[in-house]
Amino acid sequence: MMVLKDILYKTSIEAVKGSTDISVNKIEFDSRLVGKGDVFVAIKGTVSDGHEYIDKAISQGAVAIVCEEIPDELIGNVTYVLVKKANKALAFMAANYYGNPSHNVKLVGITGTNGKTTIATLLYQLFKKAGYKAGLLSTVKILVDDKEYKATHTTPDSLTINRYLKEMEEAGVEYCFMEVSSHGIHQKRTEGLEFVGGIFTNLSHDHLDYHSSFSEYRDVKKSFFDKLPKSAFALTNIDDKNGLVMLQNTVAKKLTYALKTYADYRAQILESQFTGLLLKINEQEVWVKLIGTFNAYNLLAIYAAAINLGLEEIEVLRLMSELESVSGRFQFVVSDSKITAIVDYAHTPDALENVLKTIEDIRTRNEQLITVVGCGGDRDKMKRPVMANIASAMSDKAIFTSDNPRSEVPEAIIEDMEKGVEPHNYKKTLAVVDRKQAIKIACQLANPNDIILIAGKGHETYQEINGVRHDFDDMKTVKEILKELNK
Repeated sequence: MMVLKDILYKTSIEAVKGSTDISVNKIEFDSRLVGKGDVFVAIKGTVSDGHEYIDKAISQGAVAIVCEEIPDELIGNVTYVLVKKANKALAFMAANYYGNPSHNVKLVGITGTNGKTTIATLLYQLFKKAGYKAGLLSTVKILVDDKEYKATHTTPDSLTINRYLKEMEEAGVEYCFMEVSSHGIHQKRTEGLEFVGGIFTNLSHDHLDYHSSFSEYRDVKKSFFDKLPKSAFALTNIDDKNGLVMLQNTVAKKLTYALKTYADYRAQILESQFTGLLLKINEQEVWVKLIGTFNAYNLLAIYAAAINLGLEEIEVLRLMSELESVSGRFQFVVSDSKITAIVDYAHTPDALENVLKTIEDIRTRNEQLITVVGCGGDRDKMKRPVMANIASAMSDKAIFTSDNPRSEVPEAIIEDMEKGVEPHNYKKTLAVVDRKQAIKIACQLANPNDIILIAGKGHETYQEINGVRHDFDDMKTVKEILKELNK
């Protein structure tokens, strides 16, 4: 049990009805989970408004309500706390409730359109190899040192973040690497956390179904760096045209990395193969097992971050050479008939183009490249024709299929994609709604030494159709089909 006024520390309070000098059991923002002695935070979400569930929360035992609108009828033994932003209040309350664990765990946030998962995961790997206890909060999984939990969001809610950080603190974790999404920043989930560093990867077309414009999307990302403390570092990719924007108002130590321009940390690709990259980083050469220019950027960010977190340069280079690729990020398998199948999470135009450019740089041009790609339903529709145009222009064959159609009709999503195909590329495209069938056709069309790219879902092991998640794993599926065809 904690006293309400202690939980409310640093929360901007407009008014209070009742006493804050009361004991509360726990904090909840989901009325279904409220129990006796709890404080309920009424958040106005994109789907529902928590204010509609205040009465329900009280009936289930809530002794305090934190809200943006105090109800007309008040219950005598309940405390009402009026705040401007309930989601921001929740973030500070969660941090206070769990004892501000981010003060005792060195927390690094990674934000940008692409590369967040790879950088966060590989930093976790690197620090584990260096002998430290480490934590990870990512799209793919949550790790408390060696203990693994399933992830449900790129950036979890404030209570979840602080709960895991508390567990990390108790487990002796020294460093935690966290993906920070634009949704998470905008919804104030990262408020109340103390970061020792922030990393910006890149910015491209994504989430414009949520943000009103690209400039708003950019500014939301920037706000993360605006709030970093003076003691932290702000590391940005200045080959991206928005890279320096991220540093404009930060008081943190400003650091840059790049492959094309002068920066604090620079890299050059000396060799690029399916087996890895030979990089020259700040005049030191290192062979890594990851592939592609986009991973050169990711590795350079990891190198810079690790050094600024206190590791020695030579040690960082040695550990980088041992790093393994992240699940669903340019994972590939070669069949007995010498067909190479690549699975990648590329679900934005920029990410898809980067993967296809990587393949183009490595391939001999004596083989054909077949791309299987779809676009998610109930998400940014503007990127659909753009992705289809990229896939059809940069592949010998492009098969448009379902990704996670969610509540949309899959055929309609594919029609949106097809609008972006240039007339001279029409003959190179196919539309196959069933994703497994699309992958099978790609395998049947492939000859020895050909390359198949299956883009969009990467690490995901499900396909969401009409609100139901069905088991589906791109890598598992393509392996099974190639094995069957080789019989």
